[in-house]
Amino acid sequence: MRTHAVNADPPFKAAIIGGSLGGLAAAIELKDGLGAAVSVYERSSGTMQARGAGVVMQPELDELLHRIGVEKRSVCVQLEERVALQQDGQTHRQRAPQLMTAWDALYKIMNAHLVDDCYRQDSELLSIDQSESFAAIAFADGYETNTDIVVGADGVNSTCRSLLTGIAEAARYTGYVAWRGLEDERDLPPQLVNTLSERFTSYMRPGMQMLCYLVPGADGSTVPGERRVNWVWYVNTHEAGLETLMTGESGTHYRSFLPPHDSSPEVRRAVVDLAQRDLPAPFRDLVEASNVFMQPVQDVDVQPRVHGRVFLIGDAAGTVRPHTASGTSKAFGDAALLAGALKGWRAGSPLPVDRLGSWEALRNAEMLSIAKRGRQLAAHSGLGLNAAA
Repeated sequence: MRTHAVNADPPFKAAIIGGSLGGLAAAIELKDGLGAAVSVYERSSGTMQARGAGVVMQPELDELLHRIGVEKRSVCVQLEERVALQQDGQTHRQRAPQLMTAWDALYKIMNAHLVDDCYRQDSELLSIDQSESFAAIAFADGYETNTDIVVGADGVNSTCRSLLTGIAEAARYTGYVAWRGLEDERDLPPQLVNTLSERFTSYMRPGMQMLCYLVPGADGSTVPGERRVNWVWYVNTHEAGLETLMTGESGTHYRSFLPPHDSSPEVRRAVVDLAQRDLPAPFRDLVEASNVFMQPVQDVDVQPRVHGRVFLIGDAAGTVRPHTASGTSKAFGDAALLAGALKGWRAGSPLPVDRLGSWEALRNAEMLSIAKRGRQLAAHSGLGLNAAA
């Protein structure tokens, strides 16, 4: 665990539950913007898994990067066009400049910015108890601490949310999964990389959609030859088959993410066979050359965000479908505007409940709009076993 460099007179202490991008964004906004003393608690141990892989550069990301002195183009790959593949080999092209980055590129930059602050892994939240003056949090390893506020940024299967609402399972399976791959371009055939470079390549048919684009390398490099090919393939999948798909070769049953190191040979073979049958040639080759991983696409309805001294952000407060390319930017926006609602507040004084209420209403209204759009996009592609908006 890193040591905690505390401001001489911080206005308040904030404990952030969840050490992925949303949690790091909250820590940066509260520390840099308000001078708060921040501590981040992440339930996983070891290296964080890049579950989202590719990330579209959105204004909320750009604003946070600018705030910490990072130029967005230094962590992005520039795309020039969109290419729609057809099963018969034909293509449809249109110019569409766009910047793409990667989950781990953002994570490393943001984590490094907080290097002097507490970032405690292997911290599984057990309880939150609130009084009029502080919140007490406890973890499975016996660690306990008091804090002025808690920010729940612990994702789709949020422990914060379940403790606050009493609802253990809020996430619902939508009827389709996202198979993914993230491969070094140097490890793929040069002709295949050339076909996919500098463009957003897609293929769609009812009940299936695949997208591909290049992102920075594992070390953040955007130099050709040192980048990675990122792809996601949405496929309608009956819920009855999920248990088998989400059980790794180790026998571990995963809730929301099948990691590449533990997918079974049988599952990998089934994915390759499906690709050979249903995808156009470049994507068939890409899937066969990749170490695949998978996420079931899940919905969490919009949630109350303000619970006394505890505030939910990101997927803990509700999800949007990945087709909107808004998951990361939504969490960053939540964090930035939460910091705005807390501006000027100091521990020991009453919480600014009116401003926090306005923050909750604004963010939930925006989330509802994006979530509706995501369901419409999925339905348009026939994704979901009950594909209706």
